This record gives sequence, structure tokens and C-alpha cells, in this order.
Amino acid sequence: MTSPGESNAVAVTTPVGAAELAERLHGAPREHLGRPPVVVVAYPPEATRLERREAFRAVYGPIVARIGEPTLYGGSAWGPNVRWRDGARLVLLSGDRFQVTLSVHRPEDLERDEHRCFTWGGAWSVDEPHDFDLLPYSWQLYRSGPGEQPGDVPGRRLAGGWEHLESALGLMLAAWTEQLPVQVPGDWAGFTIVADRDPGRDLVVSYSPGEGLGVAIDDRDAEQGPERVRQMRERGWQGHDRGWWQSVFPEAYENAAAASARLAVTELRCRGATGPQELASRDAGVNDRGELWLPGLGIRTH
Repeated sequence: MTSPGESNAVAVTTPVGAAELAERLHGAPREHLGRPPVVVVAYPPEATRLERREAFRAVYGPIVARIGEPTLYGGSAWGPNVRWRDGARLVLLSGDRFQVTLSVHRPEDLERDEHRCFTWGGAWSVDEPHDFDLLPYSWQLYRSGPGEQPGDVPGRRLAGGWEHLESALGLMLAAWTEQLPVQVPGDWAGFTIVADRDPGRDLVVSYSPGEGLGVAIDDRDAEQGPERVRQMRERGWQGHDRGWWQSVFPEAYENAAAASARLAVTELRCRGATGPQELASRDAGVNDRGELWLPGLGIRTH
């Protein structure tokens, strides 16, 4: 296996060929509607998240150079989900753990099926498996780029219990570390979680390029004596600065997303929240530019 940052993916077509295909789909969509997706990159079974990221980068750059920035950046728990969209066509560059494909669709048809998934899916109880990993996308970013924004944005899939929330959050953060550096290179992303029982305290979850995933909790109203330090470090916090406890998990660490999600959920439970239904997110953004939607986060929007 190659080291993180290198790619051992096998190209089904060259990056130039992928860009030419994207141009054909975008320029003459009617000729290609209804055809199966075309594989433009295939990953070997042992490819890591960072290896997949670099393999996708090699294809994504030439496509953007050929047909322009997308209408919607985004991705699912399994891979990127990037869209060039207007009223007549939706060119979709999407991936999973095994491959990246290009396809073109009628926007209303694809989005109707996707919205049905958001509306009618989900576990009926905390004892059932969740389906956050099956959502068409867990995050999307709209920056008023070329094309047209969808008329409707799907509602959020809500987590039925703590395990579901921890899994949903971990899946989305893993997607961020794999997908954001390629689609919006150099940009940070983040959001704040607030709890109904503790509305004055913020828990911030973020991604910073070159640093990784970070979690921070406002703890300025607590006395920071030895007992408090011991308690917070036992929960998993790494350091304290100006009233905030913080932890950072490098993106090269394969379990960074799971560790970040576990720490966030542990802290929320220790602060008295009884379930995900008492939580909400706010201030979601990517470099404070555009609209960031997080339908796969597992909690409501404040």
C-alpha cells in the first residue's frame, strides 16, 4: 500500500478523457440521458481515505477546468457527490469506496428520488440500524456558482439515539476530510452544536486543512482546578485555552472522524442532554462563503 497522500488507484480512463466525457454530458445531455454511469476512476480494495482523495483530485481538476466550477459541492458517507445543475440537466460526479462515476440526469427525476429517500428512510427505533450511510449526500455547499440552485432542500434525517448520532457525525466528518480538500482546497469548515438544556454553551466541530478535525467546548463558567482538569482529560479533551477545552485529530489518522464524533457526543451527554432530539446545529459554513447544508448530521437546525 502507498503512504497517505499518494494514490494507488487504477484509472479506467485518463483525467483528460474524464474531462472530455464531462464536456459531452454537459453540452449534449439529451444524447446521454438514461445511460448508465461511466466509471472514470477505480480504487483498489485496500485504498485508504487519503489515497482515494488524491485519486479523485486527479480527475476532478481537469473536469472543473473543462466545464467550470460546479453548482453544488458535496458528498455522501461513501464518496464525493458533485453537481453541475440547471433546469435541463444535472451532471453528477459521484464516488464510493470502489470507484468514481460520471452521469447525467433530468434534475427533477433524480432529486425527487433523493428527497423520497430523505423523507421516508431512517430507523423506526434506536434498536434498528440507522441508514445515514445510505443517504444520497450528507453535506452540500452552494456558492452561487454556474447553474441553478434546487428549488427544495431536503429535511435533515434525525438520529434516533446517541449511537445513531455518533455514527452519523463520524460518517460526515470522515466525508469532510476526504472530500473538502479536493472540492474547496484550502478552506476550513465547521458548525456549532447547542443543547436545549444548556443553551449558553457552544460545542464547535470543525475541519482545518493541514490540521484535521477539531472539537472545542466553551467551559468558561467552570472553575479550572485539578479536579476539573482530570475530569475533562478523562473525557478525551487534550488542552485548555482561554476557557475552551479543545482536541485536534490529524486527518492522516484514519480514525480521526470516529474519535471526534465520540468526544462530541460524550461531552453533550455529560452536559445533561438526554438525546439527539434536544440538540440543534447553527453557524454551519465553509470559509464563511456560501450556504452549507448538513442533512446527514442527525440533528435539527437551530
